[in-house]
Amino acid sequence: MNTNESTQNAQSTSTVSNRRAPDVWPTFQAHDAPALIDFLVGTVGFLCTAVYEEADRVAHVQLDWPEGGGVMFGGYDPEAAEWCVAPGTFSSYVVTAHVDELYRRLTGAGVKVVRELQERPYGSREFSVADPEGNTWSFGTYPGEPRPDQP
Repeated sequence: MNTNESTQNAQSTSTVSNRRAPDVWPTFQAHDAPALIDFLVGTVGFLCTAVYEEADRVAHVQLDWPEGGGVMFGGYDPEAAEWCVAPGTFSSYVVTAHVDELYRRLTGAGVKVVRELQERPYGSREFSVADPEGNTWSFGTYPGEPRPDQP
């Protein structure tokens, strides 16, 4: 999938009826945003929800994880360095019920594994890979601990 196809598949506007509840969105920048979109959508399995271009670069991308959550990123802008992390320094944990299947698919596609599939003492089965920019993506079954009861 190329960036133009990703853009055509993305939603560019939201109506009141389909807006999301407030959420946490990890953000980062990429040297080659179109190639990273292709990798994360075409190889890993994220869904491309929005791509906005500004001048000669991808300014904003929203990718949703099919099982919930998502990330946002844009093309590297050295003028925004005071509030954005440098490309290749991002790390994220993505919860999936399909960790074994995803591991087989990514290793079969030749994605660089930085931590092999393993059982963790806190009850997760997980692994980590590097994307073409050098960011680390961990995928596992651990959804986090339940929230304590609120008073």
